[in-house]
Amino acid sequence: MKSNLYFDFVADKVKNTLTIKREFLADRQLVWDCYTKQELLDQWFAPAPLTTKTKSMDFSEGGHWHYAMVDPNGTEYWGWTGYLKIKPIDYYTALDAFCNAEGEINEDLPRAEWLVNFTDRGENALVETVVTYKSLSDLETVIQMGMEQGMMATLEKLDQLLLTLKK
Repeated sequence: MKSNLYFDFVADKVKNTLTIKREFLADRQLVWDCYTKQELLDQWFAPAPLTTKTKSMDFSEGGHWHYAMVDPNGTEYWGWTGYLKIKPIDYYTALDAFCNAEGEINEDLPRAEWLVNFTDRGENALVETVVTYKSLSDLETVIQMGMEQGMMATLEKLDQLLLTLKK
């Protein structure tokens, strides 16, 4: 689905950050719910053709989301998001990592802190995500892993979900 919705992806190699800004055709509360509720995250949080499955989730300060992105052959790519600070429908911060099915963090792959802001843009919602890495090497690793293309494809799946939820 191609649209005229605002999208920006900027890598800052001085601050070791990725800033992703994306507009959605839905109100802020609905978009917040899609980012913070397991039953909705499982429907969109992976680039096609991958799917998402949650092993455990507690969306609260100090809580976590342990999930896998699953490819069509059944290979699972596990992730861990630890929630740090939450201000409902405005923002949350989290520390993410690659892990295994048991939730053991893979220290060989980059970790990052995420600040995810939700604001109104007319009748739509604008989500600004700032991902901060510990080093330029970590930032370049995720760029090489296809972070920009993966985010674009994943957010297009959220567009599709929002269309069905708004009916």
